[in-house]
Parts: sequence; structure tokens; C-alpha cells
Amino acid sequence: MTRLRTPRWAWVLTGSGHFFVECFELIRSLDHCDVFVTKAADEVLRMYGLKLDFSDTTRVLHDKTASAVPVGEFYHGVYHSVVIAPATSNTVAKCVAGISDTIATNVYAQAGKCRLPSIVFACDTAPELETMAPHGMVKVYPRPIDLENTARLKTFERTQVVESFADLELAVARRKGEIDGRD
Repeated sequence: MTRLRTPRWAWVLTGSGHFFVECFELIRSLDHCDVFVTKAADEVLRMYGLKLDFSDTTRVLHDKTASAVPVGEFYHGVYHSVVIAPATSNTVAKCVAGISDTIATNVYAQAGKCRLPSIVFACDTAPELETMAPHGMVKVYPRPIDLENTARLKTFERTQVVESFADLELAVARRKGEIDGRD
């Protein structure tokens, strides 16, 4: 096994299929990443028939504890950046409300408490969207509250909310450049 390097990326997968497969490819492009998998993301993995097959420099951490024990590593400098992608409307709403009762929302809360930058790829960003479901493309009509929560999250300190996969790629590349410039 490859020696793990610190600090690392913290990438959270939530229970949305919105660009789920594409997010895997982006994760694979990162060295030294920990993937936090929510219980809902585990369900999406099964629906899409996907496996968490990443490089040796990537650890996978599942949401199996009530207090999300793995997030304690934030206080020991293990992470430099957080990416929540894709982020469900449920995750966005909880982040906005300050609720941290899943591994996703707990990671976001700890990142804030440790003053780490977060990139959030919110799924519900427009009144009408097309997204991939297990059996093909579907139209989605986010509720006004979902759009309001996405807008509110954009105002949070050290949080960049992106609205498209292309914007996610750019945000990750920009952050990667900042990290590589420090090395």
C-alpha cells in the first residue's frame, strides 16, 4: 500500500445520482484523498452498480458511527480541503441550518470549525434541471426552499458552491493549484 500523505482531500459522496459517475473520475484524478460515503450514497452505489475502486492513496470511510468518528482527524491537520459532490438538497439544507448528524454534514461542520475551504456541488440550483437516474435522464423541478438553501449556502465563509460539473472541475483544479503551489 502507498504511504498516506497529510494533509489530504476530504471528498464526501451523498445520496444523489447527479453527476455521481463523473465525480468518481474527478476523485480518481486526485492523489491523497479520503472519500466519506454517507448511508444514502451507499444506496446510490448499489442502484448504479458502482464500486469504490480508487487508487492506493485513497481511503474510503463509511458512515457507520453515530458521532462520525473519522471527522476527528480534522483537528489534527489531516485535511486541507473539503469537496461535497454531489450534494443533495437534504445535505445542503442541513449545512445551512447547522445540523451535523451525518458524516456529510459533520465533515462540513468540522471543515468550518477548522477554517478549511469547502467546495459544494449542489444538485438543486435551477427551477428546472435534467439529471441522470439509474435508468436514464429525468427532469427535476427543485422546490423554492431547495433553491433558497443553495443561495444561502453561497454566503457561508470559506464555502464555494458550484452549479455545474464543469464548475466543479474548475474549482477542484484551482484548489489543486493552490495546494501544489504550497508544496
